[in-house]
Amino acid sequence: MATLGFHASHEQISPGRLLKDVQLAEQAGFDAAMCSDHIEPWSARQGHSGFAWSWLGAALATTKLRLGVVTAPGQRYHPAIIAHASATLADMFPGRFWLAPGSGEYMNEHITGEVWPDKATRQQRLEEAVQVIRELHDGKEVTRDGLVTVQQARIWDVPEIKPPLIAPAISVETARRGAAWADGLVTVNQPHAKLKEMLAAYRDAGGRGPAVLQVHLAWAPSEQEAVAVAMDQWRSNVFAPPIPWDLPTAAHFDGVSADVGEEQVRNVVNISADTGQHAQWLAEYVDLGFDELYLHFVGQEQTPFIDAFAEHVLPQLRASGGPRQDREVLL
Repeated sequence: MATLGFHASHEQISPGRLLKDVQLAEQAGFDAAMCSDHIEPWSARQGHSGFAWSWLGAALATTKLRLGVVTAPGQRYHPAIIAHASATLADMFPGRFWLAPGSGEYMNEHITGEVWPDKATRQQRLEEAVQVIRELHDGKEVTRDGLVTVQQARIWDVPEIKPPLIAPAISVETARRGAAWADGLVTVNQPHAKLKEMLAAYRDAGGRGPAVLQVHLAWAPSEQEAVAVAMDQWRSNVFAPPIPWDLPTAAHFDGVSADVGEEQVRNVVNISADTGQHAQWLAEYVDLGFDELYLHFVGQEQTPFIDAFAEHVLPQLRASGGPRQDREVLL
């Protein structure tokens, strides 16, 4: 009963091509989509980074999909700007847009030239930003002076259906802390025990709404090709925090990942030439308690993946009852 979505990776694909990809994903039977929001790719080999908010308007206008974005209010974006952008999309496309505000990564945020705060300060700044966004979405005039400064901000076009704010988390503690303010939880594939602990921490702390999982995967007609795709495109993404939080450029990520091996990549990417194996892996995530899965094929040519999974994987996952499209918090 899970929603089966498509992840649009701006770091890997040009915005024009990615727009065609998300349209193809809809035609192929994916239920929804989500995207990243970067100004810097994770690797020079990826080589792209379109502006997510422009792309979201085009994607929402040219598909019927529900879309979400993982973003970072507080430094590169003032939270009033995020509130304004998200309110406009929610007004134009009622019930079809959500955002996941996180504490950010230095690779994207350093461009402002401001000091990069420690994690605890970034987390507090995020929570202040979320409060600002919610108050602006409620039509309030907001003035505050803290880690986030706002002076008489107001949104004049307040959406009737507010865009849900989903908490992005990689750690158990962040998942637990997000329960205080979020309309749902989103994370990425990790060992099952860790995912179960994160879900329990979020729910036990009162967390409401859907549990969303972005699944990194590599598929190709042969195992060797699938491994090659993952090694080329995703070996710079194998590191645990704080490394991905604090490196400034794609060149730095390429430097630290130069000696990464296949086993390390397999720890973060589900790699197989067997679509049945992928279907099994995805079903296991649903069994853990995830309501929505967003499939991120880590290669740059999305069409073969979309076609293969539309024919062989999505039908297997839906055989037991079909995708869930009734999560009230996202409608």
